[in-house]
Amino acid sequence: MPETAQTSLPEASTAGASEAAARTNPPDADEPSAAASSASLLPAPDDASLPPLASLLTCPEWRAALRSELAQPYFRELSAFLDSERAKGRRIFPPPADTFRALNECPPCRVRAVILGQDPYHGEGQAMGLSFSVRRGVPVPSSLQNIHKELLADLGCPRPAHGCLQAWARQRVLLLNAVLSVRAHEAASHAKRGWERFTDAVVRVLSRDNPGAVFLLWGRHAQEKGRAIQSRDRHLVLASAHPSGLSAHRGFFGCRHFSKTNDWLRARGEEPIDWRIPP
Repeated sequence: MPETAQTSLPEASTAGASEAAARTNPPDADEPSAAASSASLLPAPDDASLPPLASLLTCPEWRAALRSELAQPYFRELSAFLDSERAKGRRIFPPPADTFRALNECPPCRVRAVILGQDPYHGEGQAMGLSFSVRRGVPVPSSLQNIHKELLADLGCPRPAHGCLQAWARQRVLLLNAVLSVRAHEAASHAKRGWERFTDAVVRVLSRDNPGAVFLLWGRHAQEKGRAIQSRDRHLVLASAHPSGLSAHRGFFGCRHFSKTNDWLRARGEEPIDWRIPP
């Protein structure tokens, strides 16, 4: 059963303004994916010993921060599992170039907020490598419709006609799933294959090296993933029920996580996130 809404709001650090200056936002870009170039999918010469899956993580900062994880036996086994799935003709979502899209578009030192999901959408054309987000033109899933409703109630953001959240990623909101791949039409089909350990490492890196980040934990799975957060007193950790149709009324609606995130950022001298989703 989903947990009721909870918040944790430590006092802002006096060093917040200086930390904010170190995490400025680059101009928006309209590129479809940071991993779109086929050339960028080739491993660097010094990484030739890593499994093929590692070549899809193209952000230099994340590659450096997670180098030890990419070399672990479990990650090699995960890479081999995905290769075997494709060799058997099974369709895997999202497309390979979008597997690490959340990380490739959001370097660790600049992350301001993290929204943790469970695993990618398994419907046709839905998964795009960002938690809760779907491509334009794809019907908006019920969980995302409820996120839109909470945005309207919390900040007055008009409800968009699409479900693409890339505008958030461009503002350094890390939209991270606990599991980064799924078999077509089979929810949780790639769970317990190694992804959970990898994304635990992502959360540890962020919480250890990126003071002041906001973690939005929606539902039991996200809150369990939140156990990997280190030095919680340096961060804002917000927990609520999941936005799914089954549980949104049990604590997600009315949680006001979007305004609370911006209150925290302002208190630290940072620019608030523009949560409005462009039409």
